Amino acid sequence: MQIPYFPQDLIEQILMLAYMLAFVVQMFYFWVVFRRLAFYRDKETHTSGEAVSVVICARNEYANLKKNLPLILQQDYPEFEVVVVNDNSQDDSLGLLEEIARGNNKLKIVNLNQDLNFFHGKKFPLSLGIKSASHEILLLIDADCRPSSEYWIRNMTCKFKGEKEIVLGYGAYKKKAGMMNMMIRYETLWVAIQYLSYSLSGKTYMGVGRNMAYRKSLFYRNKGFSSHYTVASGDDDLFINSAATKRNVAIEVGHGSHTISLPEGTFTAWVKQKRRHLTTWKYYRPRFKWLLGTWSISQLIFPGLFILLMSLGYNFIVVGAVLFVRFVSYLLITKMCMNRLNERKLLLFSPLAELFLIVFYPMLSLVNIFSKPDKWK
Repeated sequence: MQIPYFPQDLIEQILMLAYMLAFVVQMFYFWVVFRRLAFYRDKETHTSGEAVSVVICARNEYANLKKNLPLILQQDYPEFEVVVVNDNSQDDSLGLLEEIARGNNKLKIVNLNQDLNFFHGKKFPLSLGIKSASHEILLLIDADCRPSSEYWIRNMTCKFKGEKEIVLGYGAYKKKAGMMNMMIRYETLWVAIQYLSYSLSGKTYMGVGRNMAYRKSLFYRNKGFSSHYTVASGDDDLFINSAATKRNVAIEVGHGSHTISLPEGTFTAWVKQKRRHLTTWKYYRPRFKWLLGTWSISQLIFPGLFILLMSLGYNFIVVGAVLFVRFVSYLLITKMCMNRLNERKLLLFSPLAELFLIVFYPMLSLVNIFSKPDKWK
């Protein structure tokens, strides 16, 4: 059987067409989707005045609770409680919580034994915390997080107006020295750019469990986590994916509304965390898979096609000009979003980080096919 012959000119034209198509797709995402967060201007809002239940799930979090819980209990807000679910901690978390509760009536403790956890991961403890909450507005944060200001509750809950039933915030990681810290903060930044921009487009698909709020009635109306209780992760993205509509979601990205966490200390620990997060992808609605997948594929093939065209000697000026426009667009959107989310000193590092993640995510997905990620805690 004779192998068909394709002239080099035809191959180059096909590659150039694919290169331009990837470029157009990238420009659409930068200037139609991600610009929504980059140029977002928050409207002036005032406190809703509704009572709030802050819900925290903790397992073996003695040190973090000792450091962060007082900052939450000292929030400047008229009426709130803090519900902490102690999920079978083997350290002295329960003793610490009981000691704090004796001096502060805002703290409510829910103690859970391991043999009662019929769900996978964090969902059962969180469901118990929500059931024990006294108030309609639920504000979620993790034990290893601290609010960025004393007005965190006020800022996150002021968006509950009209039809709004969900408020998505930003969960940052503490800035520390080292490339690993920069990579974690960059990846967190771009995850937020995507889910916040899509939310502003009326296409909410996720939030982060370390800083989000929703109504208790919404949780029960959507039957909580029952549709995906067998999945260890998903208490944030899969629930929001099913409960969000075009009109019931608001975002809050003011610097005083952020939460700040300590990043993973090692690359291995961070990889395990990312593997757990990726397990929920296959449960997303088809339209979100398509939107997120198209962006990821365009990211992957664009630099590859650039290298191919340059190696073939195709019009350097045209190929280089297209890359330049894409690069400038990327830097502008990234810088504007960094300012919006109060992330500093990542811009120069960002092109290298983007290239790493373009390769990193597909490799992680392949690893997940052949081995199951670790469970929560």
